[in-house]
Amino acid sequence: MSGPLVVLIGPMGVGKSTVGQLLAERLGVGYRDTDDDIVAEEGRSVAAVFAERGEPYFRGVEKRAVRRALAEHDGVLALGGGAILDADTRALLAAHPVVWLSMEADEAARRLAPGTARPLLAADPRRRWRELMEARRHFYRQAAAARVATDGRTPAEVARAVLGTLACRAGRPGGSRPGRTAGGL
Repeated sequence: MSGPLVVLIGPMGVGKSTVGQLLAERLGVGYRDTDDDIVAEEGRSVAAVFAERGEPYFRGVEKRAVRRALAEHDGVLALGGGAILDADTRALLAAHPVVWLSMEADEAARRLAPGTARPLLAADPRRRWRELMEARRHFYRQAAAARVATDGRTPAEVARAVLGTLACRAGRPGGSRPGRTAGGL
């Protein structure tokens, strides 16, 4: 097994799970989400793991889940929004086709309604989301072979853009350059 056909990264709420499932259906492959792996391993939600054990514990579990998924899964893989914070994870991702799904702050505020189970956004979600993106943007850029903007697009449109990115990558030696945006955006 050579690893995932595509790895989706990006901030919480960008649509990695929804788009990942659509991609897997269209490509006729399996779908896997490392957050689901963590929930299965821990027997509780990601929010509960954060609340009960703290972020450092969660990041350790997440790192192991990503390593396993990269080694075991050959379909579409979605990572949690903060998985790219770990340098070892970013190094592992370098050997895989990684697409960064991005969105702007206004889109994030619309999608991440108050009351959602997002432990890192508990207080002042819009401000906190901007802070998280400022801290993570360079890691997403570093890890990704391509970027697909999701603002104002349906999940089906985003999936088509990712498929286009994969086709371009397969057709060019060396693939897409990091930070390149698919779909002309």
